[in-house]
Amino acid sequence: MLPAVQALSFMSNMRDPYLGRHENRVGHLAAAIGRDMGLDEERCRGLRICGIVHDLGKIAVPFEILAKPGKLTPYEFEIVKTHSALGEEILRNLDVPWPIATVSLQHHERIDGSGYPLGIKGRSIILESRIIAVADIVDAMASHRPYREGLVIDVVLAEITAQAGTQLDEAAVDTCVRLFTEKQYTFPRGDSW
Repeated sequence: MLPAVQALSFMSNMRDPYLGRHENRVGHLAAAIGRDMGLDEERCRGLRICGIVHDLGKIAVPFEILAKPGKLTPYEFEIVKTHSALGEEILRNLDVPWPIATVSLQHHERIDGSGYPLGIKGRSIILESRIIAVADIVDAMASHRPYREGLVIDVVLAEITAQAGTQLDEAAVDTCVRLFTEKQYTFPRGDSW
């Protein structure tokens, strides 16, 4: 099963190298958050895999939209939002012991119900999706993009702290902040598995 997941990750990386690096870093950070929250090693391995494929649905989004320098139009943003459901559709029949399809579908849901695509909230969002959401935002904000510089980690951590309990899972945010501020967590270099 791991070679299939690696092949899917490789495919998205070939289309958009930023996306491949992003997914890799999200997987690493999500697994570290899970470990620090006391999840067992198999569940943390699942978080790593979920992170690696959480944005797989973006392979169906036009590259011109994904790499657009500047703000997306409302129509373009609606197209981007389809990636969650598309990823779930791609991953749902993969026989793996982790909730990778559900995480792909739910990673943009928010605790207060303001997310997409379903608008679910609170504990209706599985823990893995709530952890991936935090890791996803941290990496997206901290990473350099063609249209903007990455933010320093202190600014990123302040932003997720402001969203804790309303949009983001409070325990996942607290753990993530602790990893960076007390345990000197750093993102991995390269595309290591």
